[in-house]
Amino acid sequence: MTIQNTIVGNITSAIPNDALKHLRARMDSYHVITESCWQKFQSLLSYREYARGDLIYSVGEHPDSFSFIHKGLARVFHLDENGQEYNKRFFSEGEFPACMSSLLTTTPSALSVECLENSAVLKIDFRGYRQLLEQSPDLMRYHILYLEKNWLLEKDERDNAFGQTTAGQRYQTFVEQLPHLVSRVPQYHIASHLGITPVQLSRLRKQLQNPK
Repeated sequence: MTIQNTIVGNITSAIPNDALKHLRARMDSYHVITESCWQKFQSLLSYREYARGDLIYSVGEHPDSFSFIHKGLARVFHLDENGQEYNKRFFSEGEFPACMSSLLTTTPSALSVECLENSAVLKIDFRGYRQLLEQSPDLMRYHILYLEKNWLLEKDERDNAFGQTTAGQRYQTFVEQLPHLVSRVPQYHIASHLGITPVQLSRLRKQLQNPK
């Protein structure tokens, strides 16, 4: 699917309890959220189910939320000046896809977020989240620890890998660090993420499977 897709998703009034438990456990793994903060936080949530190929966010949109994937898989991608797609990152269960630069600058998004599988997603109102951050030291602590790990340390590691390693090394790192995605993400999407063609990726996989 391409960015011509419209943003869809079935909204339900009730949020499944297992989705709430999943989100809270994920947040608590960084820093424990107090019960009073959690009750306020829940008011910021909405639940949506998406089909494979649906867009959670679209390029050109002014998003007002970020998301938590309860079930499913998504890719974050953009188009270069030639209209070629580039996959920046993949997000699976327990992760938070977002068009963060757009949210922080209130400008149209340069990114799209597309579901690669049927997905169940909690959307989190960004403005309300920012307000709650200022009122809740425990949420602020969670926020800092999450950003440090996922937007600073891991981003630096990925950027360094692209500047200092070969395509083969990048693929090996992908397999070692994200083994749960190797069979779930289509190979042409992995190739785009690594900055190579699907044919090059096919050759790399054969070389790794049959080393001389």
